[in-house]
Amino acid sequence: MSDKPYYSVVVPMYNEAGNAASLFKELHAEMKKLKKPFEIIFVDDASTDETVNELKACKPLTIIQLRQNAGQSAAMDAGIKHAVGTVLITMDGDGQDDPSYIPALLAEMKKGYDVVCAWRHHRKDSLGKRFISSGWKYLRAMLVDDVVHDAGTQFRVYKRSVFEGVDLFGELHRFIPALLNWRGYSITEVKVNHRPRIHGITKYSWTKVFKGFSDMIYMWFWHKYSARPVHLFGTAGLISTGIGFFLLAILAYVRLLHGYYLSDKIWPLVGFFFVMIGIQMFMTGVLAANLVRMDSAAKYYVDDIVYQS
Repeated sequence: MSDKPYYSVVVPMYNEAGNAASLFKELHAEMKKLKKPFEIIFVDDASTDETVNELKACKPLTIIQLRQNAGQSAAMDAGIKHAVGTVLITMDGDGQDDPSYIPALLAEMKKGYDVVCAWRHHRKDSLGKRFISSGWKYLRAMLVDDVVHDAGTQFRVYKRSVFEGVDLFGELHRFIPALLNWRGYSITEVKVNHRPRIHGITKYSWTKVFKGFSDMIYMWFWHKYSARPVHLFGTAGLISTGIGFFLLAILAYVRLLHGYYLSDKIWPLVGFFFVMIGIQMFMTGVLAANLVRMDSAAKYYVDDIVYQS
């Protein structure tokens, strides 16, 4: 299409042979109904099956191939940074998201929202996966406040401008609504149909649970203390140092005025330990304050970009 795309569809893919081509056909059919220029971008996260070969038979399509597997956040980051549309549409690549709901999400955006998230009201996932997701939901509510019922799906529409200055890495794609909410963007949800997986296997594993928890703690720290890390580490350091000096003062008092021998006691070491830990924590806060502006860009490498018109 010669006109600049108004819509950009970004879909990360990893070992989705059997789903890739069928998802493209559904997407292409739905996007044509919108009567505006669009582009569809599939980001292959170094698949080892026939995913890329399936995609090479699809047109019009842009295929971004990553050199090595970098994770869904990095793949999504690569697609978003390549997209040029005014409105971004993101989806998972497993075929469980229903493209026929794209018009409903876009209609809700026209009401003035910056982000519209799909809400898989009746999920078609395994019992174990739903159980873990329920636990994550309550934990996220305490730490990051997603402001949405369903933070697990990437089926969403965004105004392109919300991603200015945003880098996705680790498992941070799960916390995009929270991140954008902290930046003051308006977010809402639309209930959508969720389909069972037909081909392939889920990429969800216990390792992602631990990675996701680590990134959740990072997000909590970033939101609370990114602009003032010395407040967290400095306060903890001063408390620890205060405890240490208080303990040493008591020990000095009983030694000098009451003749209490300390040479065979552990308490002087405990007091010095608290003082040293406090100093180290305070210095950590100072160093973090100086480094907080450093860019944490996603680490991935694009091997090739194929434009199929």
